[in-house]
Amino acid sequence: MRLGLLWLAGIDLRLTLLAVPPVLPLIHRELGLDEKGVAALSGLPVLLFGVAAVPGAVLIARLGARRALLVALWLIGISSALRGLGPSVPMLFAMTTCMGAAIAICQPTMPALVRQWFPDRVARATGFWSNGLLVGELLSASFTLPWVLPLVGSWEASFVVWSVPVVLTAALVALATRHGTADGGYALASGLPDFRSTRQWQLGLLQASASLVYFGGNTFIPDYLHATNQVDLVGPALATLNTAQVPASVVIGFVPMRILAQSWIPIAVAGAIALALVSVLVLPGVPTVVAAGVLGFCAAYILVLSFILPTLLAAPADVARMSAGAFAISYSTAFLVTLVAGAVWDATHVAGTAFLPALLVLVLVLGLAPRLLALAVGQQRLRSIQSEQQRYQDAQAVGDEPAVGREREARHR
Repeated sequence: MRLGLLWLAGIDLRLTLLAVPPVLPLIHRELGLDEKGVAALSGLPVLLFGVAAVPGAVLIARLGARRALLVALWLIGISSALRGLGPSVPMLFAMTTCMGAAIAICQPTMPALVRQWFPDRVARATGFWSNGLLVGELLSASFTLPWVLPLVGSWEASFVVWSVPVVLTAALVALATRHGTADGGYALASGLPDFRSTRQWQLGLLQASASLVYFGGNTFIPDYLHATNQVDLVGPALATLNTAQVPASVVIGFVPMRILAQSWIPIAVAGAIALALVSVLVLPGVPTVVAAGVLGFCAAYILVLSFILPTLLAAPADVARMSAGAFAISYSTAFLVTLVAGAVWDATHVAGTAFLPALLVLVLVLGLAPRLLALAVGQQRLRSIQSEQQRYQDAQAVGDEPAVGREREARHR
């Protein structure tokens, strides 16, 4: 049941967010937004993922992970539904800001709940909620135009439709779970990420590498294909890029961590990214579509691993704030680097420069992933040994109690 709730909450992290791109032309026309307004509407939530992650960690420290999740889900559902109220540009941007901040609060609660609910099955539980996140991206992006919009008739009502599952998930979490004693431990932590920690920056930059591949691909592949006269490949390439993410989360959910942490896997992932980029730049046509799928798979693989690592490396009370720090570093870095890449393209008029951030991705994956994975597996083994020792001591204590009782009774007689 808890795995199912994590999966639903993962879907809600992207369901309302990705409902915007399909109806963006309608919003553009009806509200008279210029291109800067359209870009701001699309990029504002992503920027908030970085900015609001730290306040989210403070809220988790005060309320506990489960209660913070409930607050965030209700805020996502209500603010998303209100985006079309009016319709009004100020209301649209105000509620989009509220929704983005609520998602930013929600994201670090997921690793914290994984650590509380599934301390011995971290990889599987993380794979479940990450799979939900990726499925949520596909659902609203794929079904808004062909199904939801014809059914409800307006973009304002479509936002309400995609808000309903979020509210239902909040109700299910409230009814099916309870505020456990583990949640009380979060009050002991300050909630603020330790940005002086080297490990915090390593985790954040590794997660940023996944965001750079994913957001960079979605941002620049369409323009690159337009610039190289391959307009007919835009739809298939984006579809492949986004769909290929789902299998990566399934792989991580069912493959043991000791296998995922093998040192050759990050090397293979970095090699696959490099080959995919070469294919996009050198091999037009079908190889470009296949390469987009490889980029999507690798980006999701790195992303889900980066979700697992704080859960394994941090103490239970510090999982949420370490995850929040990683989210803050990741999304801020991805936003700035993507912006710089676009500026370089504008300055040089060379389309291929849009993929320069991929070189940074290769450095980050090769330099950080093997070391962090090895450290996480070591921590997992240490906790397993300590758990076995505790169970052994408990069993010994229980086994000695009858003998002690009989000896005491014999002395009394």
